[in-house]
Amino acid sequence: MRHGFLLVDKPRGPTSHDVVAAVRRVLSERKIGHLGTLDPAASGLLVLAIGAKALRVVEFFMGLPKEYEAEVTFGAVSTTYDADGTIERIEPKPGWGVPSEEDVRRVIRDRFLGRIAQVPPAYSAVKVGGERAYRKMRQGKSVQLPERSVQITVCDILTYVYPVLKLRVACGAGTYIRSLAHDLGTELRCGGYLSALRRTRVGEWAVAGALAPERVTWTDVTPLKEIMKPFPRLDLNDREALAVKQGRDIDGVLLSEVIGWYEGLPVAILEPVMGGVHARKVL
Repeated sequence: MRHGFLLVDKPRGPTSHDVVAAVRRVLSERKIGHLGTLDPAASGLLVLAIGAKALRVVEFFMGLPKEYEAEVTFGAVSTTYDADGTIERIEPKPGWGVPSEEDVRRVIRDRFLGRIAQVPPAYSAVKVGGERAYRKMRQGKSVQLPERSVQITVCDILTYVYPVLKLRVACGAGTYIRSLAHDLGTELRCGGYLSALRRTRVGEWAVAGALAPERVTWTDVTPLKEIMKPFPRLDLNDREALAVKQGRDIDGVLLSEVIGWYEGLPVAILEPVMGGVHARKVL
């Protein structure tokens, strides 16, 4: 068994947890997680951490930027901001006209690029008082989520024939494309919801290199030693590696966290402490 990361192309329909369960069965490996969930209606790239050692380094990758191909349908709104919710048509008001492509470009440029304020959908996994917001909503409880600051670096129009707008979106962690679709419809005064979504990139990983969950094999897992190469490292000798594994500090001076390597493998996350180096986490 190798510890590392695996690129999976999630189909529409199953949850991210369903995909993880499918890969567990195919690889006969229980310890599998992911670097960020996808809604059931969405498809595209899921980066899975395979094996206990890989799960221990997931924290280094949780803030990676992501890219999507998104389809927005105007002229209606959804309770969940996507096609899974209750859809309500928006009746045109007097004096209202169909937004032109230039209207859409202007609103995107003025309102939805750079660092923006965004309110997550009420039907989301954001916790409110220790409970997921979507669970409160399903119980008929009112949910008021605070706005958060998110980063959208690219929001390009791919095609637009009203009522369907297709976008390429590159954004920072924590951005809800469902909220982007809803807010875009609000700004254009025609309503809108996310009718399709495909994640195409997570950091440097692209969906072009991903496989269907049922087709993966152990040979498709990128070893942890390759995954961790870009991070600062400290090579350990026999004595230092043993001390680290036993939870003892070692001599040395660090300016920031590094990955401790021994015999060609990452073995610990090391941090500076008074008088030496401490293993914050043994891998």
